[in-house]
Amino acid sequence: MAKKKSDGRWHAVPLSGSFMVTSILGFIISGYWVYPQSLRYGFSFMLIFALMFVASLVSMTKAPIK
Repeated sequence: MAKKKSDGRWHAVPLSGSFMVTSILGFIISGYWVYPQSLRYGFSFMLIFALMFVASLVSMTKAPIK
């Protein structure tokens, strides 16, 4: 199998719409159920889901259209 040569630049990967929905629902559920029970876990989960949402936004704007 031939390897692709990398030109050293960063390329965005297209993500599915369900990735964005998962990030939104995960953030909301973490805020309502996890954060009141455990501040550390709630904040950590909310941070991860927020980063997932940002990644999906970057993917929508920067990913190549095939």
